[in-house]
Parts: sequence; C-alpha cells; structure tokens
Amino acid sequence: MTQYRITLLPGDGIGPEIMAIAKQVLQVVGRQFDLSFEFTEALTGGAAIDATGEPLPPETLDKCRDSDSVLLAAIGGYKWDNLPRHLRPETGLLGLRAGLGLFANLRPAKILPQLVNASSLKKEIVEGVDIMVIRELTGGVYFGQPKGIFTTETGEKRGVNTMAYTESEIDRIGRVGFETALKRGGKLCSVDKANVLDVSQLWRDRMGELAKEYPSVELSHLYVDNAAMQLIRYPKQFDTIVTSNLFGDILSDAAAMLTGSIGMLPSASLGIAGTPGVFEPVHGSAPDIAGKDLANPLAQVLSAAMMLRYALNQPQASDRIEQAVMKVLDKGDRTGDIMAPGMNQLGCKAMGEAIIKALS
Repeated sequence: MTQYRITLLPGDGIGPEIMAIAKQVLQVVGRQFDLSFEFTEALTGGAAIDATGEPLPPETLDKCRDSDSVLLAAIGGYKWDNLPRHLRPETGLLGLRAGLGLFANLRPAKILPQLVNASSLKKEIVEGVDIMVIRELTGGVYFGQPKGIFTTETGEKRGVNTMAYTESEIDRIGRVGFETALKRGGKLCSVDKANVLDVSQLWRDRMGELAKEYPSVELSHLYVDNAAMQLIRYPKQFDTIVTSNLFGDILSDAAAMLTGSIGMLPSASLGIAGTPGVFEPVHGSAPDIAGKDLANPLAQVLSAAMMLRYALNQPQASDRIEQAVMKVLDKGDRTGDIMAPGMNQLGCKAMGEAIIKALS
C-alpha cells in the first residue's frame, strides 16, 4: 500500500463543507487503488486569524512543508475585510505560496459538454474550449519592492507597487509553460505588455530564447489587453497560456467564466520538484451560503483529482474521480450554481453522496 501525508486547509466560509466531501472521495478512491492517506488539518485564513491572530500560523506552514501535498478549500470573508492588509486572509495565502516556493499556478478552463449551455457565451463560441492558464505566482507586482503608501514632500499620499522579474524567474515559469504545452496541443501563447512595460519586454525576450529549446511547440505572443479580448471573441484559438502574476490573476478568472461556473474549476500551485504543491478550487469562500448546504463541491473534488495526477503521480485514481464527476453530470445532478431546466437540484452533501455512489 502506498502512503501519502496530506495537509488539509479547510479555511473559511463553505471551505469545511466542500473539504469534507473531497476527503471522503479520496478515502474511497484510496481503497480502490491501494492508497493510504494520512490527513492532517491546519488553520489558515480567517479561521486562523480568529484562533491565533494571524492568517498563516507558523505551525500551519510547518505542517504543509512536512506533507506530500496540500489540499486547500477557500479563505476570506466579509468579517475580515477591514483588517490591516498584513492581517487579512489573503496575505496568508500569499505567505503560503512564498513559504512553499509555489511559483507556478495551473488553472484549466475546459468546457464540459454537459454544461456547455451554462456559459454566458454562445454555444458555438465555447463548445470544445480546453485552455490551461499558467500564472507566475511568486514575483511580479504582488511581491516587487518598493511597495506601500507613502507621503510625498507636499503632503500628498502616493501609492507604489513595483512590477519586477529576473531572467531566472521568467525562465522558470516559461519552462513550465513549454513543458505543459508539450503534453497538450503543442501551442503556447505568452501574454505580456511589452509595448509599454520594460519588464514585459524582458519577459518576451526570454520566452523567445526558451522557444529555441522547444522546436515542436508553436510559440505566439499577445499583449494582455488583446489576449483578454481574444478569450471572449474566439477562445478555441488557445491551448496553453503562460503569463505573469498580475495578468494571470485576471485572465485565469476570465477563462474560468467561459465554462459557465467558477464552481467547477480546480487549480494547482506547484514549486520545484520534491516540494509539496497546493491544490484548490478557484472560487471563493462564499460566506453568504456557508452552512446552508448549497455549495458546489465539484471544484474541490476535481482539485483532489489534480493533486493525485500532478503531485502524487496517481493518474488512474485521478481519472476515476474525474469519470465519477462526469457520470453525476450525465445523470443530470446539479447544484444551484449550475442548475438548468429538467435537472436534479442537489445540495452540497447530496452531491457528495452522488459522487461516491458513482465511484462505486
């Protein structure tokens, strides 16, 4: 039996509800594939602030570092929005990424045939879309120095953030983009703003140099404003996209909404080989529906499947979970966010039970 240590970070809002279902799904799949999971829960986000006064307690980071992988649910909520920036739940998430060296975020945006009509765009635009957005996570404007709000000599306040990348940071995320494109359709689009930003010119130069090492990958470049427009105009032109922290933050959310519901999409945050990755749904904590059995657990379940595939090298177990989700959707089971006429509306717990039944 193969054993894995998994740190669970349920977080806030609907996080504990959807995490409970993902844990059950992993236990069922584990028995089917002779896998043993040792689960350890830890505090992060608002729950950690309430208990310890900080969004990422040192013991949480230690537990994550000592695990084979980390499964995160959701953090944040209105309750903590007015705290100083260094104490907000989102700061804990940035600290987790930096503390584990998670420099690459992989966010798939794939149109499931059962949900093609849930998209806000026309069927002929989104049908068949299968995009992987790769976002650099530990550099760029979110981490660059100097940053802050300063008072000028005239007494006026001035906000400053610095967008900065080194060659090695660009090369590192660029290789993830090329390697991912090799495993997909062989097309990589690098998104920047090289017409006005020096940092983006360096980004484009380095991507061009890396392309020489990957002759079988077709590399293209787009400015970020055009890329946003093209995602809506003709998303099927994209296979794999690689971009910086800020641009990836925006474009990955835009790509997510092509699918009709952000509640269906998983993501992976990865570091260098041998370090634990963090796998999480792309949606938020949805505090308005927390505790009401209304949450959609499918993105959390699919995040667990991504963890099996990308972190634990268990592709067959990952396939089994993804196939179970497809069976549930084929049956017509839906949570409220993806509900359509003629479908069976289920709550969070009932959707989890349906997935486990499909696994059997």
